[in-house]
Order: sequence, then structure tokens, then C-alpha cells
Amino acid sequence: MPDPAPAILRCHIAVISSPYLPTMPNAKPLIRFGVIADPQYADVEPWLEVERYYRNSLAKLAEAIAVLNGEDLAFVVTLGDLIDRDWQSFGPVLEVYETLTHQSLLLPGNHDFSVGPQHLGEVHELLGMPAPFHDFARGGIRFVVIDGSEISLFSTPQGDPRYQEAVERLQALETDGAFNARPWNGGMSEAQHAWLEAVLEKSRTDGERVVVMGHYPLYPQNEHNQWDCARLIELFERSGNVIAYLNGHNHAGNLGRHGSTWYVNFKGMVDTQDQNTFATVALYEDRIEITGHGREESRSLPL
Repeated sequence: MPDPAPAILRCHIAVISSPYLPTMPNAKPLIRFGVIADPQYADVEPWLEVERYYRNSLAKLAEAIAVLNGEDLAFVVTLGDLIDRDWQSFGPVLEVYETLTHQSLLLPGNHDFSVGPQHLGEVHELLGMPAPFHDFARGGIRFVVIDGSEISLFSTPQGDPRYQEAVERLQALETDGAFNARPWNGGMSEAQHAWLEAVLEKSRTDGERVVVMGHYPLYPQNEHNQWDCARLIELFERSGNVIAYLNGHNHAGNLGRHGSTWYVNFKGMVDTQDQNTFATVALYEDRIEITGHGREESRSLPL
């Protein structure tokens, strides 16, 4: 009778190496951070047809920050649209952010430029950004902030060359029947595309994984997507080291994966009368763990 040990050994090896088993959880994440999207505060009446309760965002934001202050986080990023309109709306929102005990990373969305033309050039500085697009390393991860509002109908006054470029881009998209040919979206300049490609190339050479953050979704296909989304998707796929792209703008939220990149669209805080939405994100070697609060979903995304 043949010795059964080799067969048993083979069985154990097959079970251990099965691709359908979940990976063993790592004990400690590389980094954890908080995410907020689209508070969109304004001292105005709600838009009931789409359930946007602008005034209620201050209380929701204060609640979210109180929860996040109790977490061990490297930073908290807000993915745009702190306000809905009017320069004076920034004051009450930024006052709430002063209670945040973690580093706060703010980036603008389309509504943050719904201010007088004299203030358009002051938005990035008010949000404390080192530059409209920039990158930094934390926890062994390269984080990249892009500016999808750079070429748009709202971030620059009429007469600015970028405004005219935005008019032409939108007209071209409309002529082509593009799904995202909407005036509330925007795009990036050639200079910013070149900068992003250089950052990703250096990160790949240095062996860094990358998380890109912006206001506008890129994937899956949606009418809120950034005008040049296809170009960015192709770049991320070619680079191969962008593990995630995080955004807001589409308040319903969304999730997709293309190539090696997860595209996570976080839900808008301004929506609904009293239900909140925010999240924490933990990056591990083998996965991304999103812990949702309120309407935001919790997800485990394998890498």
C-alpha cells in the first residue's frame, strides 16, 4: 500500500496556496487616515428635490471630526466642496476644522469657486494648500493631490486664458457627445499632466505605491467624471503603482477597479437631513480597508 503522506502533503500545500482563500490579515496598517467629502455648507435653505441640507453640514462636520479625533490617524483629507457658495461660507466651516486634532488636508471642488471673481485666486491659499497640485510621502506611500478644477468655467474669471481653454474643451466634448460634457466638471492643464506623469515615474523607480486624491471621479463612467478622465486612467494603468484614486463630487458615491487601481468615490456629506457620511482608510501591504460611518460603506479592497 503506498505511503499516503505525499498526497496529504500535496493537499495541504494546495489548500495553503489556494488563490480563493483570504490573505492573512496584517497586524498593523502602513498608514491610516480620515476622509470627508462634500460638506458643501451654506447658510441657505435646503434643496429638497435632491436632499441637500446645506446648513446641517456644520453639525455633521463637527460630529465627524469628534469621531475622527478619537482615531489614530496620520491626517484627515477633505475631497473638495467645503462650501456650496459665497466667500463668507468658508468662515464657519474652517472654524469647525480648527477642532480637528489631526493634520487637515483640504482641496477645493467646483463649489468652492462659487465666490466673487475677486476671490478666485485666493481659494487655494485659504485652504492652506502648499500648491494647487502637490505630492508628499507618508507611511511609505506617495500621496498625490491633483487639481481637476484647473481648466474649468468656474476657477478663473472670464478673460483668463484658462477660462477660454475650458470653453473650448467643453464645446469639443459636447460635439463628441461625451458623457461628462458638463459645466460643473473640469480638467487639468498639459503642465499638470506632465508633472503627474513625472511624479508617478519617479515613484515607480523608487518602488513607492501611490494614492492619488482629487475632487472629480475618473472611473466608472459617470456624468460627474473629470473631463480628461480617460487620459488619467490610461496613465495610472501604464504606471502600474497607483493603488487607489479617492474623490468626491458625485454625491451618490461609487466604486470601481481598472487595472491595478481602485477608484473610490466617497458620498457627499451635504445630502440627507441628518444622516452623516465619512470614513477612515487603512492601507496594508495586501489590501485597503475602508471603515464607513453613517451612509458611507465599509469595504475591504484587495491589492
